[in-house]
Amino acid sequence: MRVGAGTAAFLLSLSAIPISFLLNRVSAMDSPMVVFYAAAGVLLGLLLVLYLLVIGTPPKDPLFYAFAVFSFTSVIDLVISLEQDGYIKGFMGFYLKEGEPYLRSAYGILICYWDGTVHYALYLMMIAAITLRWSYRTVGLYWLGSMLISLVTLLLGTVVGKFGTEIRPAFLLNIPYVLIPIWAGKKIYRMPKALPRITADQIAMEQSKWLYRRPLDLVFIVYLLIAAAFTVFRGFMLVNMFYLVPFFGLALYGLIDPGCEWMPDLTVVFAGAIAQAQFSHIGASLHPRTAFTYRVPQDVVSSFLYANILFALGAQLLAVRCVTCSNFFLKGMPINNEELEKKVN
Repeated sequence: MRVGAGTAAFLLSLSAIPISFLLNRVSAMDSPMVVFYAAAGVLLGLLLVLYLLVIGTPPKDPLFYAFAVFSFTSVIDLVISLEQDGYIKGFMGFYLKEGEPYLRSAYGILICYWDGTVHYALYLMMIAAITLRWSYRTVGLYWLGSMLISLVTLLLGTVVGKFGTEIRPAFLLNIPYVLIPIWAGKKIYRMPKALPRITADQIAMEQSKWLYRRPLDLVFIVYLLIAAAFTVFRGFMLVNMFYLVPFFGLALYGLIDPGCEWMPDLTVVFAGAIAQAQFSHIGASLHPRTAFTYRVPQDVVSSFLYANILFALGAQLLAVRCVTCSNFFLKGMPINNEELEKKVN
């Protein structure tokens, strides 16, 4: 019986559970080099099996194979986080010891949770879209932002942090996770945009409105100003500050000056990045693996949660606004000024 490409990718992703369980019981998995070769071999073997399963009707989009492999490692990451928090045992102990020990940190555990849930869902959505020949441009951009910020933060933090002396050969397995998203991002960005069916008159009418006639945008402008100040205030998270503050400035400009066609894409990418960053920041700040002196004090947990959740939620709502109501950001031919004034008023 022929297996569909999407079904094959899904089933292979679930094979991460028995494979990790069996590898954990191999006595030879006590050497960093053995763990590196075993992990690389599993990923290459997965690609080969996937290719053979879909050889009759191979997907035209090469990103299918990348997303299929990434969905496998997402399940691995979920197993890692569940095992580190004590919900299961006997699966990934060998890898955390001789592969990537920095994943035992609170931040590493939270990144694994995110990868094993949100990224996994995004991979399955994009795999399904590829097999059905649907567009996944917006989902792909959201994944791209989330993926890149998680990698940048984790890898830089590992190199300069306390785990910098515990880097094993398996650290090299992160190289494809840096290069492939860059390649994927270029392909996704070049996909055709789904533009609304509107006339140049409608675009001009929307773009002629002053801010007081766009109350929702006024709310978002207030959010962006507060979010920028909030980011600078907690500037000790330098990575976040250096990429978020410029984004807030560009988003403010895009909400004020009409015709910024890059605005919907930019907000989607940063919505993914901010969602991932805030999830990891909130979780790691409360996780028992974090040293007590760096955890959020109990008496301010509520205000900490409200501030950080609203910070993340604002970025998601801004992206939704820009994608679903994009008239203000489109370039169109202006109509006669007198006629435009009549229509607006």
